[in-house]
Amino acid sequence: MSDATPEPDPYIEHRRLLFGIAYRMLGSVADAEDVLQDAWLTWNSADRAAIRHPKAYLVRTVTNLSLNRLASARATRETYVGPWLPEPLLTSPDAATETELADSVSTAMMVVLETLGPVERAVFLLREVFGYSHAEIAGILDRPEATVRQIAHRAREHVRARRPRFDTDRARREEITERFIAACSGGDLNAVMELLAPDVTAWSDGGGKVTAARRPLHGADHVARWVLGVLAKPQAAGVTLETATVNGETGVLLTAGGVPIGALTFDVADGRLRNLWFQLNPDKLRGLRPGRALS
Repeated sequence: MSDATPEPDPYIEHRRLLFGIAYRMLGSVADAEDVLQDAWLTWNSADRAAIRHPKAYLVRTVTNLSLNRLASARATRETYVGPWLPEPLLTSPDAATETELADSVSTAMMVVLETLGPVERAVFLLREVFGYSHAEIAGILDRPEATVRQIAHRAREHVRARRPRFDTDRARREEITERFIAACSGGDLNAVMELLAPDVTAWSDGGGKVTAARRPLHGADHVARWVLGVLAKPQAAGVTLETATVNGETGVLLTAGGVPIGALTFDVADGRLRNLWFQLNPDKLRGLRPGRALS
């Protein structure tokens, strides 16, 4: 019997990276997992002997499958009830210590990525997040390198203009999150308002299935009263708010009987919450399971 250790399957070896690409491309845990399943079927039926660079082959496959799925997903989102927000992803607390990783998968960044065209989104992610060269991206997308350079520059400027820098101090963010949870749990309107920036905006995604504001809410008073109003509803009885690492940053996990029913992520600026994103759609909570990992 041979003692030789079998070679690891490249798909299994790179699955974390592949999921990271698909999730950032699609903003959906469910769609990303579907793309990985399709990629596995493609990989499993491929002539392995003809594939010189398995990792490059898999990245190309996942990127292009994501582009195809994104085109159809955008059509569906045009008829979505209320604001469409990306699916939240419960990540390892360690991810929050890596500033670049946390920012690249934060809800704020995912929302900005939605404003890019599909190809721009792919080029930006492959270049700025995963570090691929323009030449490598040209090969993945089957486009001239000069075109990829132009797209990369345009996408980078687009993101930079729409994603200003906010506070990234982890300890400060955790402190503010805990104070916000305490204020909400206690129904303290003034305390909630003190933690919100005067020009705060809140978006909530209920998908037409649960209570959610169908338009963005503006202003500390309006946002605070809406949040406390939702928590005071009879159906909110037994809901618990707790800190959790969501999309690489400290956020709030809402649970009922130990089951996730929503997530809140936000920007922090000058010690206050500036932008809030509530994901409440029950169809978009499968990423709120422990043990997720991202590259």
